[in-house]
Amino acid sequence: MTAKKHLLPTEIITGEDSIFYIQTVVEDYSSKTVIVFIDPILEKLGLKDRVEKLLIEKNVTLYFYTDIKPEPTLEESDRAIDFVREAKADLVIGIGGGSCMDIAKTAATLATHPGYTGDYLNLTGEKKLEHSGVKKVLIPTTAGTGSEVTPNAVFGLGNTKDVITDKYLFADVAIIDPVLTYTMPPSVTASSGMDAFIHAVESYTSKGALDLTDVLALEAIKKIYKNIRSAVWNGDDTKARREMAWGCLIASLSYPNSLCHGVHSLSYPLGGEYKIPHGESKSVLFPYVFEFIWPSVVDRLKDIAVAIELPIENKSDREICLMVVEDFYHLVKDIGLPISISKYGITEDDIPKLARDVIKQTRLLAKSPRTLTLENIETIYRNALAGKLNN
Repeated sequence: MTAKKHLLPTEIITGEDSIFYIQTVVEDYSSKTVIVFIDPILEKLGLKDRVEKLLIEKNVTLYFYTDIKPEPTLEESDRAIDFVREAKADLVIGIGGGSCMDIAKTAATLATHPGYTGDYLNLTGEKKLEHSGVKKVLIPTTAGTGSEVTPNAVFGLGNTKDVITDKYLFADVAIIDPVLTYTMPPSVTASSGMDAFIHAVESYTSKGALDLTDVLALEAIKKIYKNIRSAVWNGDDTKARREMAWGCLIASLSYPNSLCHGVHSLSYPLGGEYKIPHGESKSVLFPYVFEFIWPSVVDRLKDIAVAIELPIENKSDREICLMVVEDFYHLVKDIGLPISISKYGITEDDIPKLARDVIKQTRLLAKSPRTLTLENIETIYRNALAGKLNN
């Protein structure tokens, strides 16, 4: 029997208004100096004031850090590390989208390690994390990236991306309060929701899939697929919002252990070179990657067809798989996201360089159920440029 390992964060708190739990965290950790990393837009929406009131009641020395931008660079991460070091914080709280949480957990972890972000990158770093650093609490305000329960942090490197991935990046506490997602505009709901959906689909079809990740991924697929359209186009549907938050959490407990593959690999250069938001860069490639790999995951796509309740009676395996791929295409389109990379100014001339950057993503490419060569990757990009499926 082969032993299998499934890593999970220490503590997960869920439910409406669970943000109040940060007061309990301060008490449990006897925290004295707290830094809150928070997306700048949340300050304008009044969440910063709300958090400040909750924490000041606990008589802590409190700092807020708002120098956060989408798709963070190494330099931006390093500034955050210095901030935590200089403040001598004993608790870091990250509140926002994936970029904010990635910066927060990296700064909290590396604050007590030698060096900076680049020293610990997956592809080029030469140092290894040795402990979890400063205590950290992560609170998402989008239902998408899952950074609050994953051991990964993603950074822009000019024309591509790289990650720090290590068990020491796990949050000590993750608080999933769906109320914080209720004010997301349709565009953010769509891109973050597809981010979570693709996490689940890639986890279920990954070569690294495990029995436990399968259960989580398939349940996430069901929840997100059923609710994403309403969450995008009917923002007042709080039930759909709650289900999206729950689906994102479940997907995020799955994919760090199974790993994602082709969609993520091909999306990295789009985010790095063209600064396309993470959820969008994956969504625009999603159907075209699966149009290529479906022959290697026939049984898995048949399971997904059942999960999303497609009419598969009396259909051949090929017909079912292509039906799923076409449904992926229409889902992206239905929620208002681009279906062609030409939308971002990408041309045929850009494809060879993009493909060469993808080949460097060996950690994720190794989990693709169908081998992706340089030529294969260029073909997928060309299909995404045309904006239509070929089958």
